[in-house]
Amino acid sequence: MADAASRQFHMIWRTRRAALDLSDRARVMGILNVTPDSFSDGGSHFGIEAALAHAREMIAQGVDIIDVGGESTRPGSLPVPADEETKRTAPVIRALRTEWDGLISIDTSKAAVAKAAIESGADIVNDVSGLRADPQMADVCATSRCGVVVMHMQGTPQNMQVAPHYADVVSEVADFFKERMASLTAQGIAPENICVDPGIGFGKNLDQNIALLRALNQIAPAGRPLLLGVSRKSCIAGMLESTDIKERDWPTVAITSWARQQGTMLHRVHEVRPNLQALRMTEAIMG
Repeated sequence: MADAASRQFHMIWRTRRAALDLSDRARVMGILNVTPDSFSDGGSHFGIEAALAHAREMIAQGVDIIDVGGESTRPGSLPVPADEETKRTAPVIRALRTEWDGLISIDTSKAAVAKAAIESGADIVNDVSGLRADPQMADVCATSRCGVVVMHMQGTPQNMQVAPHYADVVSEVADFFKERMASLTAQGIAPENICVDPGIGFGKNLDQNIALLRALNQIAPAGRPLLLGVSRKSCIAGMLESTDIKERDWPTVAITSWARQQGTMLHRVHEVRPNLQALRMTEAIMG
């Protein structure tokens, strides 16, 4: 536990407008899906007024980053055209920016959507493809100097859960991030603007997800923060042997606390307050 904590010393993640000091205080990224078909809350926040209402609720609970997504990436989901994805996300980001000075992230793999989001006020691009799906994405991120979340995914949302296979999932995900760091910095993205996400549930079966959770402090490149997005994922259902999504929130909190002990400093969640409380309590115990 001390080793995990010491590795976070002087860890900075730079975004377009501000730098996050992740040396000793973990941060929460709240999920704002503005889609009709997300796996756990599809349609609940579809439309500007519904989206802003949920964003205000998360802000009141102390969220650090709001991650706006206009395309579902659940297993088997179909792609959304870039213009439709932009139509869903850019107006929400623009409206949110007028009333909140916190960090806003766009959850997309399309450069055109990311560019429109940044022009509307977004600070971070969160790309489930690891900036591989769109050849223009790295240039958009480098030019804007935004924060970048590089996620690992085997396959695509359409086929990622068909038969995921790894010889050693932990080392392969770690090697993927080393390659991504080298490639993206060569394309002009500053190393301090990059954080990584192991992609729990994205091209991994239950055993592979658990192996990654057990080795969170072995995955990220040196000096780079790790973002964990496990909230309400189906792997929780596999562990609990329950398919009720309503029963996944408190197990998410448990994983958040465990991950913080391993040095994970960014947590993407649906329920802000309980996860934030778990982080602060865990940090108090860690000293």
